[in-house]
Amino acid sequence: MARVTIEDCLGNVENRFKLVLLASERARQLQHGATEFLPRLKDKDTVLALREIAAGHVTPDNIASLHRIPDSHQRDREQEQLHLQLTTF
Repeated sequence: MARVTIEDCLGNVENRFKLVLLASERARQLQHGATEFLPRLKDKDTVLALREIAAGHVTPDNIASLHRIPDSHQRDREQEQLHLQLTTF
């Protein structure tokens, strides 16, 4: 698999600094279960975020609307948290 470079992403973001902010926000969304636009391919959240930016799926204009987590993911996470709370006693 080819690596993602900053140059791949700069066509969709104004500068490197905004790219860092956008990629970090998207990586956090992915950590919390947001829908992935590309296959993960064993990539960590940060690499997947950069790949999504380079592909044009994630932009400064649409990042705020991407934070929604599908209901099934939210329920799964709540069940996991409940299970952890019950097993710690």
